[in-house]
Amino acid sequence: MNQEPQNISPMFRIDVSPGSHQNETESANAGQEVVELLRHLVMGQDRQNELLEELVDQMSAAQRQRAAELGQWKEANPILARRCRAAAESLSQVQTEFLENLTHEINDNFEAMMDGEFVLNEFVDRFGPRLAHLNGVLQLLAQLSSVPSPTNHTS
Repeated sequence: MNQEPQNISPMFRIDVSPGSHQNETESANAGQEVVELLRHLVMGQDRQNELLEELVDQMSAAQRQRAAELGQWKEANPILARRCRAAAESLSQVQTEFLENLTHEINDNFEAMMDGEFVLNEFVDRFGPRLAHLNGVLQLLAQLSSVPSPTNHTS
């Protein structure tokens, strides 16, 4: 394959001669344009920060309201709150045993789970819903039984 230089017209022409510099007014206009763009970026970021602060305030208010309602419930139902704590501690032991069985099942059937989708699906069907429901119940009991913080509790 003989490749001879071909006369190809360039797509872009770049003039690097000393007389090709922009004059000072064009440079100043370009500089002003960049400054104006940067101002718009800063204004946009400021607005974004304001919106984020509002969002955090709203989320914090909702959390404080939920904590206050939970504290009121605990004060109105102290016996039930103590029972929830005892139930959460007992159920936590059940969860620990359940997780122990789950990890043994995984370690014993690891290769079969990797090789076949059937074994993995059986595992997920067997343990997944129970684990999800158990975690949900434990979370609920833990919330209902937690000790109120000193800032929310008045003696």
